[in-house]
Amino acid sequence: MAENTTGAEGGAQQQQPAANPITIHTQYIKDLSFENPNAPESVALQEQPKINIDVDVEARTTQDQKLHEVTIKINVKADVADKVAFIAELQYGCVVTLNVEEQHRLPVLMIEVPRLLFPYVRKIIADLTADGGFPPLMMQQIDFADLFRKKFAKKMDGQPAGNA
Repeated sequence: MAENTTGAEGGAQQQQPAANPITIHTQYIKDLSFENPNAPESVALQEQPKINIDVDVEARTTQDQKLHEVTIKINVKADVADKVAFIAELQYGCVVTLNVEEQHRLPVLMIEVPRLLFPYVRKIIADLTADGGFPPLMMQQIDFADLFRKKFAKKMDGQPAGNA
């Protein structure tokens, strides 16, 4: 048999697709807390609770500049008739590598990575509240781009945005 000398193999090596822009290596719960301070009365109440949800995103880069940790922090407080029904706190993190240009790293870490993590965060909070004796809390989708704009408004107004 004759060898293929047309260079087809060399051409295939040049057409390799670019690496994924975001590679999530692992996801984990950093911290999880659920308090039901007024049980059993709080779980027996039939009133609709007033629910306050605070969300924050943090990102940090390891010393070798190759890995990034992104953490979503969720704090939920539900009140019924001026009494705390429950408090749920979750810090959910992941370790990622990025294949994006330097100027895009911060927005990717603070917007795109949290978007990928949010379905897991939502399920954990829903399961946690249901296991605590309340109806599952189904959080609405979070606009991480708006959260990013609010958090980094000063940096975006003339100051260069570095790594988080």
